[in-house]
Amino acid sequence: MKPMSDPRKILFFLLVLGLAPRGQELRCFSEYQRPDPFGGVVAPDRSGAGPEAAPATGPALRLQAARGGYVSFQLSASPSGPGPYSLRLDFAGAGNNLQADLFKAWFHRLEKSGELIPDALQPVSNPYAGAVPDPDNRVPGQTAQAFWVDLYLPLSARPGEYRGTATLESGGHRSEAVIQVTVLPASVPGTDVLLVDHNSYGTSWIADLYPKIREGAGTDFFGSDALYRLIHAYHRIFYEHRGTYHQLGYGHGGKVGPEFAPELAGTGKTRRVALWDRFDRHYAPLLDGSAFAGSRRGPAPIPFVYLTINPEWPASFLGWGEPGYEAEFTRVVGEMEKHFREKGWTRTRFEMFFNFKKRYKGFPWDGDEARFPKEDAFFLEMGRLLKKALPAETPVQFVFRNDASWRMEEQFRTLAGVVNFWICGKSILSFLPESVRAGRQRGDIIWSYSGPPSMKETSAAILENPLLAWIWGLDGYVHWQTVTPDRDPWFQSDGEAICLVYPGERFGLSEPIPSIRLKIQRNFIQDLDLLEQLGRGRPPDWIRTEVTRRINGKPASEWWTPRPPFADMPPFEWTNHSIGEGVDPSMQKYRNWPPGYWLEIRRFLYGQIEGGKQG
Repeated sequence: MKPMSDPRKILFFLLVLGLAPRGQELRCFSEYQRPDPFGGVVAPDRSGAGPEAAPATGPALRLQAARGGYVSFQLSASPSGPGPYSLRLDFAGAGNNLQADLFKAWFHRLEKSGELIPDALQPVSNPYAGAVPDPDNRVPGQTAQAFWVDLYLPLSARPGEYRGTATLESGGHRSEAVIQVTVLPASVPGTDVLLVDHNSYGTSWIADLYPKIREGAGTDFFGSDALYRLIHAYHRIFYEHRGTYHQLGYGHGGKVGPEFAPELAGTGKTRRVALWDRFDRHYAPLLDGSAFAGSRRGPAPIPFVYLTINPEWPASFLGWGEPGYEAEFTRVVGEMEKHFREKGWTRTRFEMFFNFKKRYKGFPWDGDEARFPKEDAFFLEMGRLLKKALPAETPVQFVFRNDASWRMEEQFRTLAGVVNFWICGKSILSFLPESVRAGRQRGDIIWSYSGPPSMKETSAAILENPLLAWIWGLDGYVHWQTVTPDRDPWFQSDGEAICLVYPGERFGLSEPIPSIRLKIQRNFIQDLDLLEQLGRGRPPDWIRTEVTRRINGKPASEWWTPRPPFADMPPFEWTNHSIGEGVDPSMQKYRNWPPGYWLEIRRFLYGQIEGGKQG
């Protein structure tokens, strides 16, 4: 056989075998275009992308941002061949005003499809040295590594143009991407117009997710400083991403975790708080804000917190309706108010909240998502006891929280003046704008709730529910569950639909790490804050309609759903099917927008800022 001598034929032969050296490439992507492990974009962020969702890709990127917040982008680093590489971000020429944080994305393997999608973000050093294929992630044939970059713009940053570079080096090759950042004169408000809440239950899951820390704490992990450090770390990661964190400390039968409540002693008239130690270790840093010292947002008390008050605590439900029950309840809750007042914990709202249903066989009524009119009597009685326990002029902010769905419309009337904090199922709330207006007029706090989207959905899906809450003029939105990864989120994931942060122990960290979805949500909340600021002094719905008509051409007033026929039937006759059938067709206008659709809203916002409409 005659040997080949033509270089072009040799190259063709090597390409067929997959042995030819590929070209090194460093590409920039917008935050809404998640890179895959082969230099492209994952399928959910490619489908349906129109011109308004076109990704910012290539060796250069232009960004705009306000001070006091973040601007983000993604990098896809494709070295010249398998083996080691280094990546460096350099904004030194920007006068050290811009602070760059580098995160390496983990490619989660979906158990059913085998698809690989990046979500968990491991904080890494800058510069970073790694290898492709990544030995830990173990992606067969991997040719590119994805990174998330946060640029933080302190309030001290001067408005103007800044230039940075990202540099990839491997196999003697060097590639560079240029990042141009325009710092705008506006600054992100310190207080968010919409509070996004991240909910969880108990602490047993923490022990499961951090086995090394649990083992290091010895036999009493649930009384150890290690547990409280982890709890505070979860609060901190959500706080740093412009959200808050809720952790309920009692079960469906009313049993209270000792790390969530003061220790009690006595019965009847002698019932009292015996010890505040564990409660204060848990909550003092959260209620005085010191848990967030050193964060870029600065220390501040958490805005809301679950109390462990329920029909079984601080009074035993065996005495329900008796004078002894009232004595136990009012004495202990009164001592709690006094302790909070003396500590100066007056900026947090302390919630009395009932998280149980009759079918759980703990109590004979539904405290959560009540369905029958007779259950209002229990709410009214607990409201009476709470009011009796508290001094009339207390500066401590106790609120009575009700998670409502089936009887939401009726309870807005029957419990008016008793319940003042409403967490509302989105589907039923969608046809009750008058209930929302009435509640807001009397000073009630109103949030909506549902679950976070899976990573299998488009990157923009994380925006849909908080956006809807803002359009409706609500105070907040609750992700029902946000800290529970799948059994194996790394290699057998089902999409992490109830997980927005991951345990960092896999990467040698003693705290949680963020997800891409959480980062996108944070940047979106920043935008809402700026939009709200832009709308001041205008008609009430002006800024919301400027946003909604750019999404689906509808004014904000039409983002409520028509009242469905089932709504005029007794709620105990409703079914999940009838609710879905009556509401879902109208709700479609709030869903499945293309990846990157929000970039057009951001362009509008920043255009207004540059035009001098906002300072």
